[in-house]
Amino acid sequence: MKAGAEKDEGGKPGALRRAAPLLRPFATSLSFRLLVMTVLFVMLAEVMIFVPSIANFRKTWLDQRAAAAQIASLSLEATPDNMVSPELREELLRNAQIYLVVLHRTDTRKLLLSESMPPKVDTYYDLQKATPFSLVVDAFETLLAKDGRTIRVMSKPNHSAGESIEIVLDETPLRSAMLHYGANIFWLSLVISVITAGLVYLALHVLMVRPMRRITHHMVSFRQNPEDARRVILPSGRLDEIGVAERELAAMQSEIRATLNQKARLAALGGAVSKINHDLRNILASVQLISDRLGAVDDPTVQKLAPRLFSSIDRAIQLCTDTLKFGRAKEELPQRRRFRLASFANEIAEASIPEKLGIGWIDHVPDDLEVDADPDQLFRVLLNLVRNATQALGERGRAGGEICLTAQRCEDHVHIYLSDNGPGLPEKAKAHLFEPFSGSARAGGSGLGLAIADELVRAHGGHIDLVKSDASGTVFRICIPDGGGSDVDCDEVEAICSLEAGGAVRT
Repeated sequence: MKAGAEKDEGGKPGALRRAAPLLRPFATSLSFRLLVMTVLFVMLAEVMIFVPSIANFRKTWLDQRAAAAQIASLSLEATPDNMVSPELREELLRNAQIYLVVLHRTDTRKLLLSESMPPKVDTYYDLQKATPFSLVVDAFETLLAKDGRTIRVMSKPNHSAGESIEIVLDETPLRSAMLHYGANIFWLSLVISVITAGLVYLALHVLMVRPMRRITHHMVSFRQNPEDARRVILPSGRLDEIGVAERELAAMQSEIRATLNQKARLAALGGAVSKINHDLRNILASVQLISDRLGAVDDPTVQKLAPRLFSSIDRAIQLCTDTLKFGRAKEELPQRRRFRLASFANEIAEASIPEKLGIGWIDHVPDDLEVDADPDQLFRVLLNLVRNATQALGERGRAGGEICLTAQRCEDHVHIYLSDNGPGLPEKAKAHLFEPFSGSARAGGSGLGLAIADELVRAHGGHIDLVKSDASGTVFRICIPDGGGSDVDCDEVEAICSLEAGGAVRT
């Protein structure tokens, strides 16, 4: 069966099985929450519009009743004695939907129209002195009131017919009109909310929810099989935050795939190196036996070179052992003791700088400077640095190449500087300087030397840093604290000692 048609135990296709974590009931999905929130927010906006609208509707309705009352009272002006028949009076009051009309002019109060027995007034409202807040409160008071309540209202007459006009009316028609108006506003708001929420939901679903589902799907799919390149998301090219998330996710997935592939290759390489080291240790054991016999030869030259040969073979055997331990991703803890750094400075040069290259070695290490470290591990650190500098000077055929080693004590720290006057490191090497298989400055290099050196120095509680690297040369600084020293930044220690790198290092 093909991979694309692979099924699980329940018969579900593999693609659906991978997407199963993304399948959620609609009621608990992000889309449903987005839809509900959109409807609620639109309804909240409609409520905020409805409150002042209903208050304004009530004020307008009352102003219209006052205007109708004013028009009805004008019929009295056509009569000689400002009197009309009872029938006409009742018809005018009924058409205006009021019980009486009073006109205020200057200091006079004139009753224009009135029923024979007006009802008792329950409450009073002055629209001329009303504020927006009081209008809202009065509107809700009207909505909550019972039918049959009589109110007295003071309003402004039209065309400056007087200072104010006062009417008494039944509030029931006003309340019915407000309820009808509120119902219309509610249903209209509901329709607008649903339409707006639907449009907003569709827009957000297309712009956000669906791209987020795509990103989530690729995350889940990639987690299940990160080595499959087909599961790396392809960015859509969007320029917004979703596009940034897609590009960053694609970059992260690519880096994870590269890291996993590198770890797989390293695991295979580790197995091969273990086999090589096993055989190499057997070979070095034979060489060690031969070197023991050479030590018994009574020749001055042999007697002079034999100790260095023995030391080199011992270090080679120890290096094979340490390499196997490094393959298990664990270095031995440093066996620290105080010793003079100058004791093996020249030995480093002899072990790493071939005479045929003509590279000068400058030793500025004070004879009495002691460092609290593991001698073998510090030797390996300096040996790696010197070899890198030698390769940089030798491979480029630089005339007058020099490597300088110097060191100074700053309180409870020792600063060791190794500099050369080579052409400097390329930018690519600087970006991944202490990363295995990434920070090599030459073609074919593994970059393990600096990675191992950095690990060994950190095991001492110190730091190894690239001070500078340009056309004038390269300078590395190793900062090693004493066994009981504080673990502080090397730059701070150097500032306390008033020591500038340019004065302590020869380039």
